[in-house]
Amino acid sequence: MNYRALDLNLLLILDCLFDAGSTTVAAERLKISQPTVSFSLGKLRAVFGDELFVRHGLTMRPTPLAETIREPVRRVIETIRFEILRDRAFDPAVAQQTFSVSASDIGELVFLPLLLQELRLASPKSNIRSLGLKPAELRSAMTVGGVDLALGYFPDLTGAGFFEQTLFAHEFTCLVRADHPVIQSTISMEQFVAAEHVIVMQEGRSQEIAERRMAEMGLVRNIALRSPHFMSVPHLVATSDLISIVPRAAGRAFMRTGRLKLLKPPFDIPPIQLKQIWHRRVHTDPATVWLRSLIAKLFLNADPSETDESPIFGG
Repeated sequence: MNYRALDLNLLLILDCLFDAGSTTVAAERLKISQPTVSFSLGKLRAVFGDELFVRHGLTMRPTPLAETIREPVRRVIETIRFEILRDRAFDPAVAQQTFSVSASDIGELVFLPLLLQELRLASPKSNIRSLGLKPAELRSAMTVGGVDLALGYFPDLTGAGFFEQTLFAHEFTCLVRADHPVIQSTISMEQFVAAEHVIVMQEGRSQEIAERRMAEMGLVRNIALRSPHFMSVPHLVATSDLISIVPRAAGRAFMRTGRLKLLKPPFDIPPIQLKQIWHRRVHTDPATVWLRSLIAKLFLNADPSETDESPIFGG
């Protein structure tokens, strides 16, 4: 049997004939012409090598072979209708979705508290899996579906296949301990160069913006410590005379301790453009579309680290 000669339209007509019992009634139900049904029945008979339906009075009755394929044909149609062509709408209230999101440690600090809070309200059975990946690994993971969304600063996620939405610009700050013996309410270029520095070294992350700017200016610093982690820097600065250039969120999160002060750097640094980025493979996926809409509602032109009411950054 040549299965390539059997298309979905023929199966729909065959399924309808079982219930209709005539080509005329089947044509009315399917809203096609009676000759089309008769022609299709002829093709079905050729495919199966069987009459399939024989006239009995005013109706047509299935042959024994037709009876054996009646339920399988119905299952094929239901599989296509309810599984392959199912309604792809996403209902957050009942969904049990795990969203895979990649963010840096600062990205987690800025985005995840409010995002998790809203997710609990809008989709209480869903959750977030946060992944920290190197740029090359992240690009690959998004391409094959291991990551749904990247949140933060990811300059390498560009080109064909990637979409992005800029959410807000985030400033850098100079982090100094509150009772620093030399640096008071402002910091001069001379003080900045003379101080000992903690710098954060992260591949492909926002800190590269500040480091690139200082390299362009030819600034030579006295670097006491290089670290891959932002979150240890405020503690190190608060207990020493070290200073550091960091995204403002890293400083504001620890401001309420009273042990730190945030000062405007003595030179201009381009702000960090924080974005949500996704791959075309999930561009029309209803669940991911819903998540992107939620993120836009929460963060478009709204930096949560600049909100005094925030439980993390306020105070």
